[in-house]
Amino acid sequence: MRRLRCVWLCALGVLSVGQAAPPAVADDWPPTVVTHLATDHPWVALTFDACEAGERVRLDQGITAFLLAHQIPFTVFMGGRFARDNQDAVRELAKSPLVSIQNHSWSHPRDMRLLSDEAVRIEVSRAQTLLTEMTGKPPSMFRFPGGHADQRTVDLVRGMGLEVVHWRWPEGDPDPRIEAEALVSQTLERTRAGDILIFHINGRGWHTLEALPRLIEGLSARGFEWVLLDPTRF
Repeated sequence: MRRLRCVWLCALGVLSVGQAAPPAVADDWPPTVVTHLATDHPWVALTFDACEAGERVRLDQGITAFLLAHQIPFTVFMGGRFARDNQDAVRELAKSPLVSIQNHSWSHPRDMRLLSDEAVRIEVSRAQTLLTEMTGKPPSMFRFPGGHADQRTVDLVRGMGLEVVHWRWPEGDPDPRIEAEALVSQTLERTRAGDILIFHINGRGWHTLEALPRLIEGLSARGFEWVLLDPTRF
């Protein structure tokens, strides 16, 4: 599991290949980081990261088309560079009431804990400005690249008026070795009321589109309901 998570972080651009580091997990975060919805109702929030950490990548429109066709609400934590390089697709996506687009930093730094206060604010504010202009809605939530955050960086982001939203456990879908069957089985086994699921929608979720129909069908059959992330639910 440790090796799997390290591969996942490398795919996110948090680590270079061969570089070892402990994974970012819920126990490492300040208590103000949101990792689940505050509810006993069987709500589940489907979220995706859309990030660009160097090379240009594209929005996985297979995923968006499937979810919109089946009226499944979802939230995208989007990097500023990614939004800049996918402007037409992002503007179109933002028109849907089923979609919420939130802040995921400008350039997806490997570890924002290593940045100065000013650099953290620039990463957040630069993405915030572009996403607001493109979608017409200022993001109210932020997700740290790779989940790497500490009290200082979380306080800085919250001081800018944004809730920090992560997850209870990562899916690991940027690892091409985690096939669709594994994504489906682990999600069905682990999901609890109020969970925030994290996948990728930047072409790096190798088997995500293949897994989504069975994953959604399986959770829906168990009585789970899909909701957009909203600070009123935290």
